[in-house]
Amino acid sequence: MMKAVYKTDGAELAIDILSTPQVREFMDAHAVALDSSFEKVDMSDAMRRRLQRSNFVFSGMKSYHEVNEALSLLYDDNGVIKPFEQFLNDARNIDEIYNRNWLRSEYNFVASSAQMASKWERFMADGDRYNLQYRTQKDDKVRPEHAALDGVTLPPSDSFWEEFYPPNGWNCRCTVVQVRKSKYTETPHDEAMRLGDDALQRDTKGIFRFNPGLEQKSVPDYNPYTIRRCRDCDIAKGKLKLARAFVPDNEVCAACKYIRSCLEFRRDPGFVDYRKSIVEDATRLEAGHPNLATGNFYQTKKSFKRGIAHAMNIEEAEMFSKINLHISDLVYVRESPLGEVKDMTNPKAIANIKKKKERGVTGYNVYELQLGSDTWIVKTEVYKERTEAIYHIMKKE
Repeated sequence: MMKAVYKTDGAELAIDILSTPQVREFMDAHAVALDSSFEKVDMSDAMRRRLQRSNFVFSGMKSYHEVNEALSLLYDDNGVIKPFEQFLNDARNIDEIYNRNWLRSEYNFVASSAQMASKWERFMADGDRYNLQYRTQKDDKVRPEHAALDGVTLPPSDSFWEEFYPPNGWNCRCTVVQVRKSKYTETPHDEAMRLGDDALQRDTKGIFRFNPGLEQKSVPDYNPYTIRRCRDCDIAKGKLKLARAFVPDNEVCAACKYIRSCLEFRRDPGFVDYRKSIVEDATRLEAGHPNLATGNFYQTKKSFKRGIAHAMNIEEAEMFSKINLHISDLVYVRESPLGEVKDMTNPKAIANIKKKKERGVTGYNVYELQLGSDTWIVKTEVYKERTEAIYHIMKKE
């Protein structure tokens, strides 16, 4: 994967590298490793597919952060690209942290989530016929705050299980069992919720307040590789029709949208090759167009490659392949200044805009294109306020 980072050919964002075969192969391998943690766990086919989907998204977001950190190591203090061996040596620490130190905990968490999701399916089949009881392993490795939850007994329909169903942290070994209502006294709801809050008091971001069986995910939407807004995002909730009109306003959201779009092509390795073939057929094009804000369209193979890297599905890639035939049909909507959708207090965002300026980018223009019954949003990148090239294309819903 680090070879792909080193051969970025001017890529400025980690998302630009996620589509390379090397990084996609790494994402797939990481997801397969997580999938293997519940290979022998009995569950419905639908649940297994959804947990595997969750693993792929988690692996993709993890890869994005690894690539992002590696990009920061490409240049020396003088702004010169380091020799590959030096870069690789500097990047080894990233691999050590992400894929040795953290992977074991992630693997254990996914395995536990899958086991508990499988149990949840069985619990739901019985409804509220039995109560559920929280149990620890009752050994010296149990966290005191988790030990306090041991014996909490409530119906499956109680909202307690939405937040405090295991696993309740990295390497958590807690479980839940069905018990007869006549044998165990039901725990008062408020008392159970208080004990749950105490158990997760160190989880200040609320990352572990989820039920893998109820949500049908091995890892919660909000985790160490995502952001808080992921909890309520339409894309994360699977509302793809609503999410298509979503334009990412930060790099993490853009990476997430791309990774989730890859799911439909995960079984089709030809997508990357297809997009690559479009780039190979691209030619330098320069022409005057009075409908453009600058009046001039200028596309090189390099700028075309930079733009089509944002294509998240076959439909968008196909639009890139024929957009040159419709430049004169673009209808100007507005200007999009450099840094408009970025947090310009963030050093990474500042560095990104600086690099854009260094290669002559002065801003962006947004257009609409009507083709039949479909409306497309087309964003162009403006160079030195004199010419512009296609940068991003997406269908408007």
